[in-house]
Amino acid sequence: MTNTWQDIRNANVVIVMGGNAAEAHPCGFKWVIEAKIENGAKLVVVDPRFTRTASVADYYAPIRPGTDIAFLSGVMHYLLEKDAIQHAYVRAYTNASLLVADGFAFEDGHFSGFNAETNSYDKATWNYDLDEQGFAKADDTWQNPRCVINLLKQHVSRYTPEMVSRITGTPQDKFLHVCELIASTAAPDKAMTSLFALGWTQHSVGAQNIRAMAMVQLLLGNIGVAGGGMNALRGHSNIQGLTDIGLLSNQMPGYLSLPTDKEATFDDYMKTKLFKPLRPGQTSYYQNYGKFVVSLQKALWGDAATKENNWGYDWLPKLDIPLYDIIKAFEMMNNGQMTGYICQGFNPLQAFPDRGKIRRGLSKLKFLVTMDPLDTETSRFWQDFGPQNPAKPSEIQTEVFQLPVTCFAEENGSLVNSARWLQWHWKAAEGPGKAMSDIWIMSGIFHRLREMYRKEGGAFPDPILNISWKYTDPRAPDPEELAKEMNGRTLADQTDPVTNAVTAKAGTLLDGFGQLKDDGTTASGCWIFAGSFTEKGNQMARRDATDPREQGIAPNWAWAWPANRRILYNRASADLEGKAWNPKKPVVEWNGTRWAGIDVPDYIPTTKPSDNVGPFIMNAEGLGRLFALNLMAEGPFPEHYEPFESPSENVLHPKVSNNPAARVFADDRASFGHRNDFPYVATTYRLTEHFHFWTKHALINAILQPEEFVEIGEVLAKEKGIAQGGWVKVSSKRGEVICKAYVTKRIKPLTVDGKPTHVIGVPLHWGFTGQARKGYGANTLTPSVGDANTQTPEFKAFLVNVEPTAAPVT
Repeated sequence: MTNTWQDIRNANVVIVMGGNAAEAHPCGFKWVIEAKIENGAKLVVVDPRFTRTASVADYYAPIRPGTDIAFLSGVMHYLLEKDAIQHAYVRAYTNASLLVADGFAFEDGHFSGFNAETNSYDKATWNYDLDEQGFAKADDTWQNPRCVINLLKQHVSRYTPEMVSRITGTPQDKFLHVCELIASTAAPDKAMTSLFALGWTQHSVGAQNIRAMAMVQLLLGNIGVAGGGMNALRGHSNIQGLTDIGLLSNQMPGYLSLPTDKEATFDDYMKTKLFKPLRPGQTSYYQNYGKFVVSLQKALWGDAATKENNWGYDWLPKLDIPLYDIIKAFEMMNNGQMTGYICQGFNPLQAFPDRGKIRRGLSKLKFLVTMDPLDTETSRFWQDFGPQNPAKPSEIQTEVFQLPVTCFAEENGSLVNSARWLQWHWKAAEGPGKAMSDIWIMSGIFHRLREMYRKEGGAFPDPILNISWKYTDPRAPDPEELAKEMNGRTLADQTDPVTNAVTAKAGTLLDGFGQLKDDGTTASGCWIFAGSFTEKGNQMARRDATDPREQGIAPNWAWAWPANRRILYNRASADLEGKAWNPKKPVVEWNGTRWAGIDVPDYIPTTKPSDNVGPFIMNAEGLGRLFALNLMAEGPFPEHYEPFESPSENVLHPKVSNNPAARVFADDRASFGHRNDFPYVATTYRLTEHFHFWTKHALINAILQPEEFVEIGEVLAKEKGIAQGGWVKVSSKRGEVICKAYVTKRIKPLTVDGKPTHVIGVPLHWGFTGQARKGYGANTLTPSVGDANTQTPEFKAFLVNVEPTAAPVT
């Protein structure tokens, strides 16, 4: 989230699109209700189903799964055509005025630079037109046709209300009313907040779904302001923390990128980080990148990381391909390229696409290690049942090791929630039986591996042998020790460069990332967490709910990264002179000598408004990007591509129907179904009564939602002869699920490209372990294809058939 849960109360319009906050985030949804009651906010819901969120909305519009970009591009077309944008904000704080290089183009579904053999782009033309100093040229009059704003107008001009309705199935009148409500927040004293979740991310264009709404928010001036922002609602309490500390295969902690084979030396690596500002007077914040990386390497290898060995750079793994995500991992398993797998706190047999492929991959391993508090489907994959299980357990040679671990309530530690808050929690009970903490188990594995390297050598033992492991109990580091290591500390006395006085003695915990250095005198395991555990104590453990002006900041409750900042990009909440756009809800303002307000300024403290440094200091031009340069895999503007299984042709460019850069392997293409055989659109979701795949182990939850079902609209049920509560077989090209039918008024047919289109809802919770009745799993049906940027699977839009059937034999 760029903002906070409480800040939602400041919104004038709340749009929930790509999520179902009332059911999936019921505690946080109270702030939406407060916005409606206290602020008179309008709640808008755009969703394929009439959800519980929609039931309390002021306006609801249906949409076909997988067509959000067409909808949002239509919104941008509306805003630009009606001139319903916040002009002063857009001119000052976005790249609307910058000129794009002449070579950039878009035609017939492809942006310039497409390579059909590799299904990827050469992004050289996705750049600005630069002057002799390397700065992006600009036209503040917006007359030049190569201005970003004019190229954007041209790009979205195809998304008329008629075209949007034709693609999405949203009736034109409903679409236009949503546009009107969104446009009402273009005024400086109004704000809209966007709430989204996996309904946007789990698509082959997931990242571009989110980017499209971010562009809408930039046009409206709703980024960095109270009641605004792009607010991702995390499905787990610590999913935010997962990405923060680098648990993606191509990242290190703090969203630092892992080196590639092409970056063989430290100098090569640093040259790729785009340090040069792209506009005069801008800062290019990543000039500090070296401080973050060197401090991380000092945290990893301590005294062994020296200037002479580039702080241990050679010990970092170098990616030979863009990344090793889960889709790639199971492709490798199926091809015999991966023979061992450690699965920690993860249940891929339930959670990842094409259950049959996941199971076949696990069956080819030499060993599988699972670390989980629960008995998961993955740890028992060899017991799987149903039509997708032709093999006999006796034929599976994978040796499975189940390591029971404690859960969060049985250990001290921190969770990072949707709002980037690091909140400390304390052990409530001892773990049952022989369950041990993840830290204890991982420490044991590390020590055994290191001892093997010491005794037996190896191809490259240095990274393991040189790791710094200076914990009080090396067998089980204390969570507070790890938290301090993440925060960072000085490794040598720090001195004032002018007076030479000692400002911090060696070993002092850092107050913030501004103290990090690239000379080896500081260490930090995650630079964005610097300031979370200081000499003043554990900032994550704070529980002071005091809220200045009751505006949703509460700066002394826990700690938010970075720098305890609650609203990101908050410099954009004030105009060029530093005065709040909305005087009734200021966040930070220039008081004549410094930036002050209720939040930590997201700006360089010494910068005056007259310096005109852009508020988006993480970007080299200091501006919000309506044109994304070369950062996205499939293009600098969002474009509608059909899901890989679609009931309709891509009416905008039939020859390039799907995302050309999506994450998909050749073998998986053969498993895609066609609309002739599988005529209905399916989408997955979760229920309030269950939490993913965990609570089916709890009897009360199993009683509340005991068995697998699918939601089918009344019209389709009548056509197919499906009765309420009757058994149905839902099938895709990859498998079938036999379950109960819930016939509902909440899903109505949509008219897509002149044809009726039915949507089927598939909850995802049931498997073959736990207290609930056995289920097949929604991922039995889903295709193995991922987003081009994040590799998140396309769970929210795929094709199925549905037929009444007899009860399964048990």
